[in-house]
Amino acid sequence: MKYAVVAGGAGFIGSHLCRRLLHEGMFVICVDNLITGSEENIEKLEKEQNFVFINHDIISPLDNIFRQFENIDYIFHLASPASPNEKSDKSYIAHPIETLLVNSVGTHRLLNIAKEKNSRFLYASTSEVYGDPSVSPQPETYYGNVNSVGIRSVYDEGKRFGEAMTMAYLRKFDVNARIVRIFNTYGENMREDDGRVVSNFIVQALQNKPITIYGDGSQTRSFCYISDLIDGLFNFMTYDNVKGEVINLGNPTEYTVKQIADKIKELVESSSEITYENLPNDDPKQRKPDITKAKNLLDFSPKVEIDEGFKKTIEYFKKII
Repeated sequence: MKYAVVAGGAGFIGSHLCRRLLHEGMFVICVDNLITGSEENIEKLEKEQNFVFINHDIISPLDNIFRQFENIDYIFHLASPASPNEKSDKSYIAHPIETLLVNSVGTHRLLNIAKEKNSRFLYASTSEVYGDPSVSPQPETYYGNVNSVGIRSVYDEGKRFGEAMTMAYLRKFDVNARIVRIFNTYGENMREDDGRVVSNFIVQALQNKPITIYGDGSQTRSFCYISDLIDGLFNFMTYDNVKGEVINLGNPTEYTVKQIADKIKELVESSSEITYENLPNDDPKQRKPDITKAKNLLDFSPKVEIDEGFKKTIEYFKKII
């Protein structure tokens, strides 16, 4: 049996990944301090024989945490606040120091475990390493346009440091590591208060409250449904011959934020008005992944159309709000 660690496993993406790994017959060790994750996301998984939840902050020492496991085959590092919304207490804006440390010290600690246990290691980076891009779509070879001292830098630069640390361990210690840059993802287990575009719009539409667009709505995003992303993460970790690769994962179909608001309002059949507020500092004007590399190396191709994915996500939020 394969043993897999998922740091950040009680979060939105992490909880879906834990479920997939269990389905694949693995023993799953979920580590999360619940700063932005929720134990409700893994409540059903905790009843599984091959699942264990450890409430722990990976910024703190890990040796005693993993000593009980003789073998660890895979380590997925998904632990980090990820929402940029300045009004949310679950955002990296609200947790700037924790965000920097989990992507630096936390990455360092997990890489040491990977080195000790001879584990494969996957670092979950982000499209935010590209900053406000001057090229589109964004390929993995693009170095980015990031404000290193702006309000979003705690996440952008934290992730860039995590990437550098991961590659340093690969080069110096031959750790079997890889880096995934995740673009906007949505689906079940998102928090209603996480401040992200899709969850914000759906909750506002369901409550017939004004749907708030920041800026004029012309900025673009590309949204990937969670099951497609999990397919990519699983393949990236388990495929051979991808050691040391950096790969974008996301859906390259591009929409303006205004189009997303209109689509969600229509699907919900909401009476909400659409309102506009000032664009946050350093908010990227365009997001579109070049997924050529993922297609070639991982057979990755998003399958879930946005209307289908939004309908599933809307049904989820109807149950929790």
